[in-house]
Amino acid sequence: MSQHKNTSIPSSTVTRDLRQLDKGTNNIYESIVVVAKRANQISVDVKEELNGKLAEFATTNDNLEEVFENREQIEISKHYERMPKPSLVAIDEFLNDKVYFRNPAKEQE
Repeated sequence: MSQHKNTSIPSSTVTRDLRQLDKGTNNIYESIVVVAKRANQISVDVKEELNGKLAEFATTNDNLEEVFENREQIEISKHYERMPKPSLVAIDEFLNDKVYFRNPAKEQE
């Protein structure tokens, strides 16, 4: 369903070695900013995708089919709840060099 679904990324909290995070930037704070911005991008993408799928169920009429549709909505929502958190996906991408980033301040030096 989602382009971010990856079975190797855990869906719960993970303890990380902070020394691994500064390898790409040589600055832990810069790495955290990169990861946070990437997590925000992922979060926005997933939210738009979920809203698009749930919009299909939007109706102005009450009818008997709503019970079935509500089940489908619940299943879709549960699927998205089981997905890894955007921050975990972003950290995994960062640690595996799948995130492109640049620091304009460093480029001017």
